[in-house]
Amino acid sequence: MAVLLGGYSTPLLGISIFIAALTYITYKLLSSYLHKWFMLKPVPQAEGTYPFIGNALQFKTNAGDFFHQIEDFTREFRDAPLFTLWVGPVPFVVLFHAETVETIVTNAVHMEKSMSYNFLHPWLGTGLLTSTGSKWRQRRKMLTPTFHFSILTDFLEVMNEQSEILVEKLEKQAGKGPFDCFSYITLCALDIICETAMGKKIYAQSNSDSEYVKCVYKMSDIISHRQRTPWFWPDFVYYFFGTGREHDKTLKILHSFTYKVIHERAENISNTESDSDSDAGPKKRRAFLDMLLKTTDEDGNGMSHQDIQEEVDTFMFRGHDTTAASMNWAIHLLGSHPEVHRKVQQELQEVFGESDRPVNTDDLKKLKYLECVIKESLRLYPSVPFFARNIGEDCRINGFKVPKDATAVIITYALHRDTRYFPDPEEFRPERFLPENSVGRPPYAYLPFSAGLRNCIGQRFALMEEKVVLASILRKFNIEACQKREELRPVGELILRPEKGIWIKLEKRKPQTLSN
Repeated sequence: MAVLLGGYSTPLLGISIFIAALTYITYKLLSSYLHKWFMLKPVPQAEGTYPFIGNALQFKTNAGDFFHQIEDFTREFRDAPLFTLWVGPVPFVVLFHAETVETIVTNAVHMEKSMSYNFLHPWLGTGLLTSTGSKWRQRRKMLTPTFHFSILTDFLEVMNEQSEILVEKLEKQAGKGPFDCFSYITLCALDIICETAMGKKIYAQSNSDSEYVKCVYKMSDIISHRQRTPWFWPDFVYYFFGTGREHDKTLKILHSFTYKVIHERAENISNTESDSDSDAGPKKRRAFLDMLLKTTDEDGNGMSHQDIQEEVDTFMFRGHDTTAASMNWAIHLLGSHPEVHRKVQQELQEVFGESDRPVNTDDLKKLKYLECVIKESLRLYPSVPFFARNIGEDCRINGFKVPKDATAVIITYALHRDTRYFPDPEEFRPERFLPENSVGRPPYAYLPFSAGLRNCIGQRFALMEEKVVLASILRKFNIEACQKREELRPVGELILRPEKGIWIKLEKRKPQTLSN
């Protein structure tokens, strides 16, 4: 006989408690959803937005088609200050005007990344990109000194060496007709980031079948697809019906690589210190990992190996994929615009003459027009085409009420095409970024490295790398693009990439063509 408690059997009591709890949870979720639904009702929204389902069934599954769909939405609502898309029961408030974006990125209340970043946690943990609150503040404070300019200049030697290897690889393609340069640039960027971040050479340019490279791209695709398909957000659904097993298999390869390097470096850190303290022998290069292993917080506590792995994985992903994409877009644009191409090479001639010496820090300061080219390339093709923040409290954006816990999505790709600040926005005009032409442009009209408290900590590293690599290529070759703009088909996943690569022709430059 069942034990009676206050007149109810134990099983019946358990069922009653379960039903009550389920009812309460359903009520809370439903009331939260209805609160957001009615508050956001006045905000312009796409046609075919249905309760509970939202726009989820409208979204294209192909990454390229999905990105073009988002483009179409921003064009449709170009005269509206913002609009709303619903992915299932989750509202996404879409922003792509400087004045509305500023409201979000300058307010610390909205500093937390959106829930869509949670799918990055298994890979990147809660490092600088994905952490929030006090952990983010503490980690940012600890890591900022590792990106000091004096430390970045130590990385310049690596950038020059890997750029030289890249040029040697490209020489084999020069004069031979069209080829896809995307992987060449990507492998160079990966070699640079591995040596500067972890102090380890992986010779990716010599071993183009690098398992790590393949897994980085595979993981990016897996995460991006899951972000677009809300029915795979619950873990149990994802692992039973989605690509959960493939996700974990790929993750194991990525983590085992960085784990091994961190532990090897930690074991040798005492030797590294003794070498650096000694006057004998060549100076040992510092790596980002070495500095992390020695980093302590205000209480004198060092970072654990798990903490370090979060930051190394983050820096490896964000530090090579973004710069590689940016350099590839710049190469296409230079190859499509002979006049800009000529101006860059003229500037390189003024700085380097006919020498083949490596790039130094003084050269970087002088390459002003090349910097404009990089900035304009990032305007047209920002490496991160959109990013998202969680709305931390009920607020108003351009007069519209936006509820707490909605997601604000900043579409950088569309923001950079605002005709108020970039006339003829599809035109490639590096002169837009000359100092005299930038006067009066709002700071939040151009955000290739985000902005506010959570701006990209590695942006100086990225600009330095891009200058060195592009200068090395353009000193040796003339570039001709083999694709028209409409053939590129940008794919906006975690990183903006061309769907079919970047196809170019290269011709070696003759010494006499270097003179004015």
